Amino acid sequence: MKITPEQELSLIIDILTHLDVPSEEASIIAEVTLDADLKGFTSHGIGRFPQYIKGLEVGTIKPQTEVTVEKESAATARVNGNHGFGHVVTYRSMEMAIQKAKETGIGMVGIHNSNHFGVAGYYSDMAIMEDLIGIVIANTEPAVAPIGGKEPILGTNPLAIGIPSDSHYVSVDMATSASARGKLLESKRKGESIPPNVALDADGNPTTDPVEALKGSILPFGAHKGYALSFMIEIMAGPLVNASYGKAVTGTANPEVTCTKGDLITAIDPSKFVEMDDFKRDVDEFIAEIKATPNVMIPGDFEVRNVKTHQEEGIPLDDTLVEQLREIATKTNVDMDDILG
Repeated sequence: MKITPEQELSLIIDILTHLDVPSEEASIIAEVTLDADLKGFTSHGIGRFPQYIKGLEVGTIKPQTEVTVEKESAATARVNGNHGFGHVVTYRSMEMAIQKAKETGIGMVGIHNSNHFGVAGYYSDMAIMEDLIGIVIANTEPAVAPIGGKEPILGTNPLAIGIPSDSHYVSVDMATSASARGKLLESKRKGESIPPNVALDADGNPTTDPVEALKGSILPFGAHKGYALSFMIEIMAGPLVNASYGKAVTGTANPEVTCTKGDLITAIDPSKFVEMDDFKRDVDEFIAEIKATPNVMIPGDFEVRNVKTHQEEGIPLDDTLVEQLREIATKTNVDMDDILG
């Protein structure tokens, strides 16, 4: 079946508020979740919603999110998410980074004791909307083996960068692994195979079975280059922000375990380096150079195309997910049929 963006927002907000999540925070969570689905990152959209509900049920996610500033300078801060919703913690942290960037030229906020935050690009988009560059990195529960190994030690360690432009949406949002773990979970739920050259089973053999891949490890993208980038993100989103790293990271895949991941949120004000009009002109001229070749895409085009399609045609939900959502709605006394018409 397909649902409209408005139906997805209503369903998520109604369920969350019935579980004692404040309405403002429920709206943030719903907006981030919808953003993922509209852009085509369905593994991080409403398909992940049952994981968050399980976290609420077992107590690893607190319904009311309190963000505590533990350490701060003019351009930096470290915050404690106190095990609230990752979406809300990261949203508030990017707000703080944006304010610092406007005052000093750069704002960097490290996060620990938070939870899975959905899709990283939502938060870099927040910076774009303020004519700032946004950068978001995070570590995750071990899923990727180092080059030459077979035991997962690194996370899928996402990276999102957004650049302000007058002509185009410019954004990259990607895992540093050959696939996000959420895509494997989605393939498992749908009973589908995963592409070759993405994952290894527990014995270190290539596999296209998502079940075996989840027992084994995901390959880094770009071989040693992806591994090196993931390694650096693990440190910058781990030790740098007082969060766990390597095998000690828990809770991003299994919501029944306390989440110990970390995030680093950055906003940069280009106008502190060059005139803003000049910066945007140069960005747009560079894009025009790239697009002078027919059919060449830039980072962000994929998302723009998907948003248009899903706004016009709706967001597809597989049968298994529909049943999961229906079960959650029933438990929380939310009339899913009424919301979906």
